[in-house]
Amino acid sequence: MDKLFTRPFVLASAAHFLHALSYYFLLALPGYLKQVGATEIGIGLLVGVASAAAIGIRPPLGRIMDTRGRRQVLLVGGGVATLCSAGYFLVTGFGPLVFALRVVHASAEAMLFAALFAFASDIVPESRRIEGIALFGVSGLIPMAIGAALSDVIIQRGGYGPVFLVATISALLGALATLPLVDAPRAPGEPPRGVWASVKQRDLLPLWACGLAFATSLAAPFAFMKTYASAHGNGDVAPYFSAYGVAAALVRVFFGRAPDRLGPKPVLFPSMLAYVAGLLALRLGDGPRVMEISGFLCGVGHGFVFPIILGMVVTRARERERGAALSVFTALFDLGNVIGGPLLGVVARGAGYGAMFVTAAALAAGGLLALVALDRPRALTAR
Repeated sequence: MDKLFTRPFVLASAAHFLHALSYYFLLALPGYLKQVGATEIGIGLLVGVASAAAIGIRPPLGRIMDTRGRRQVLLVGGGVATLCSAGYFLVTGFGPLVFALRVVHASAEAMLFAALFAFASDIVPESRRIEGIALFGVSGLIPMAIGAALSDVIIQRGGYGPVFLVATISALLGALATLPLVDAPRAPGEPPRGVWASVKQRDLLPLWACGLAFATSLAAPFAFMKTYASAHGNGDVAPYFSAYGVAAALVRVFFGRAPDRLGPKPVLFPSMLAYVAGLLALRLGDGPRVMEISGFLCGVGHGFVFPIILGMVVTRARERERGAALSVFTALFDLGNVIGGPLLGVVARGAGYGAMFVTAAALAAGGLLALVALDRPRALTAR
């Protein structure tokens, strides 16, 4: 069996873990912004603006990764993410400083997200591609459980300052972990065509549609869970995100080979439905047990949906254009925030959080239907 756990894989996983830990600690940021004057619509607008900036960096980012390698992107992204995490200490109100920090920070996160998964895709064996990507992703899921639980405890005891400190230290350590990494040799062949060629590639279009719908729905829990929990209880998001992270990690560790053995779609379809059920479960109530059930179902779904779609993108993309294709794929999650942040914020403000979660579930289900309709030989040849 081809080996997965090589030294580069472990180092990249460590960097992913540390940068993800910084990210998940900062999921508490909306709660802090609400304290200094932000509304749900304002938070949604902030998410959308920051994500729009991250989308804008994708075209040059994809070309740089395909021509100069992943390491440069990792080093710059890690340094900028560290500085931005420290910058939240300066925020005392909801104004231009917050928007400037989030725009730059989101761009750095875009660089890290795309480059880490591109690097992992380069080094995992082709025969175990989805499994390898899924297991690599575990290093980004464990921090979800840790960050959500610890940030709530830290906020209750010491406020938001220590949360920003931990996020800063974690980002710095993540940047240091990327220093020993070396880019894989470039594949021979025609020069890369750039990001827009990947955007228009016919057999990738169904994956873009499904991925965008899934990414848009993610804005519901990731942008608004803190404010939802604050409005319906004590603001504790640990039951949801801990269950989410643990469930996603467990399915990848114990069932990670299923998509490579059974095929990606037979695993993708029930996984997306589990995620949809998890969002709908939040309509049943707002207690810790309901949040745990919802988080578990969403985690099981996310545990497979993300690596399966990403693995299909890697398989269908040209090898020398893998960086561009993964830049597009990761950009979907920023575009999802651009759409989902303001849209779901307006729904939450006007119709309540229950309607917001139903809307998010409908978006994810629509993405699955789009994949079924578009990803067929007849549909692809007709385009």
